[in-house]
Amino acid sequence: MGDPLFWHRLQFGFTITFHYLFPQLTMGLALLIVVFKGLGLRTGNEAYHDLARFWIKVFGVSFAVGVVTGIPMEFQFGTNWAAFSRQTGGVIGQTLAMEGMFAFFLESTFLGLLLWGEKKLGPRGHFLVAVALLVGSWLSGFFIIVTNAFMQHPVGYTLARDGSLQLASFWHYVLNPWAHVQYVHNMMGAVVTGAFVVTAVGAYWALKGLHPEHARLNLRVGVFAGLVGALLVAFPTGDLQAKMVAKHQPVSLAAMEGRFESGPKAALNLIGQPDVEARKLDNPVRLPGILSVIAFGSFSSEVKGLDAYPTDQWPTNIELLYYSFRIMVGLGTFFILLMALAAWQTRKQRLERSRWLLWALMLAFPFPFIANTAGWVVSEMGRQPWLVYGLIRTSEGASRVVHSGQTVFTTLGFAGLYVVLGLLFVFLVGREVSHGPAALKH
Repeated sequence: MGDPLFWHRLQFGFTITFHYLFPQLTMGLALLIVVFKGLGLRTGNEAYHDLARFWIKVFGVSFAVGVVTGIPMEFQFGTNWAAFSRQTGGVIGQTLAMEGMFAFFLESTFLGLLLWGEKKLGPRGHFLVAVALLVGSWLSGFFIIVTNAFMQHPVGYTLARDGSLQLASFWHYVLNPWAHVQYVHNMMGAVVTGAFVVTAVGAYWALKGLHPEHARLNLRVGVFAGLVGALLVAFPTGDLQAKMVAKHQPVSLAAMEGRFESGPKAALNLIGQPDVEARKLDNPVRLPGILSVIAFGSFSSEVKGLDAYPTDQWPTNIELLYYSFRIMVGLGTFFILLMALAAWQTRKQRLERSRWLLWALMLAFPFPFIANTAGWVVSEMGRQPWLVYGLIRTSEGASRVVHSGQTVFTTLGFAGLYVVLGLLFVFLVGREVSHGPAALKH
């Protein structure tokens, strides 16, 4: 069946990619639900509260599927990646436990109150519960990002006598500068996902002539949140993330850019095809000096290429890393342009009458999911061949007792289960969209 490490990586990559489709939506919707509730209280317009109830239901469906799809990953730490868990559990176990004990239970508790407690809580109480849900959702994301940031830029640890990593400073670990930049960048990406979904539903209702007031409010809130989120993803968070990679993972930056030779005034490669064997970039279209500016703030700054590093330190799949980075950046640019145009049309009171733009907004909702997935591919493939950058190689973290056949078998089982869950999710959300927003029954 081939190399067990390949199958372990494939299974974890598949399960976590499918799983993250749902948390990115819930984290984005959590903020927008607070916005809808807040606008409802401020304006007295009951349509905002109707939309909040609608999106709380969608949040609940996405949250449930996210929980189910997240469970297999927890088991994989003890099966497929037992050596990694044994070596790093003394550090990352802290935040993983906190994510489960505090953020997850906080999130699920307040979701229940939002779904079934509005009558008893009243408008202001319901708004405060929505804020608590937002805190729980985003706190959950923070603990996960801190865990991943340790793998990207390990800090706050000490090496024990048995070779394992142990926590030396909790606050140094939690205040990892990589984590804070990555967290804000990630959360703005989640806001873009939520905003595009909200906008798409508003566009669908507008095109069908359904729920005109709710469609208009969905479009206004979604377009504004989408534009702000897309701008913040690009700058300053994306810029800061690029500088972090340039400083701490320069070989990853070289691979992301298909840069094989070192030198000053490094060009930014817009397009081109990396030929790793020949160590060159075919058919490049470049912006001279821009990479030096992005990475180090000066046109004359030297940016190292892959030639400055041993090949055993190169990312293991440079082509996938290179193209994923361009998908992420290209879609991010598209998001800004599309939402800027929609915002302009909204200001001119023409958006609801611009059918071609409504079609574009409705059909664009899958793209943030693709962009966020590509971003995580860049992050994780850029870290290779390390599980914990500079400390533990990926080949050292896999379990020695789980063979290829077992991993292939369980991967096929997960794939079948996820097809069913995916279809169920689409059916349930589609049913809510067809029903539309409903007023609270007193």
